[in-house]
Amino acid sequence: MVDLTQYLWLVWLIFIVVCIIIELLTLEFTFLMIAFGSIAGLGADLLGFPWWVQFLIAAAVSVLLILTIRPVLLRYMRKGEDPTPSNVAALLGMTGRVLSPVEANSGLVKLANGETWTARLSPATEQRTVTPGETVLVTLVDGATVVIIPTERAVS
Repeated sequence: MVDLTQYLWLVWLIFIVVCIIIELLTLEFTFLMIAFGSIAGLGADLLGFPWWVQFLIAAAVSVLLILTIRPVLLRYMRKGEDPTPSNVAALLGMTGRVLSPVEANSGLVKLANGETWTARLSPATEQRTVTPGETVLVTLVDGATVVIIPTERAVS
């Protein structure tokens, strides 16, 4: 009968390659740390440790690397990046002017960045309609519609 634990080194190698491929797709350093932990498990296999010890060594090294090295690598990778919010995050909190009356389900606003969006009133407002020319604040983006509140309410 063949002892499958003789070929555990092959399982470790395949797992290492899979983790590196996933890491190349995600770039979050988590799977890289797991791959290095698996290299430690492979080393334990080559030194003749039982399979359960190999697993414990791989898990311990992976967790240690994730908790110590990964935050440093992430900080280094993100150093110098632009902290300015973009896309939908940039619209939250932006002011705008009402172009056509905004009600619970319809209306148009021109935001401070020059874009015109369909708008609807936030359910939190007591007002039923915001008239053209009033200043509003974006509280949420729901698809292609911004949810707004009048600025008088935002200041209160």
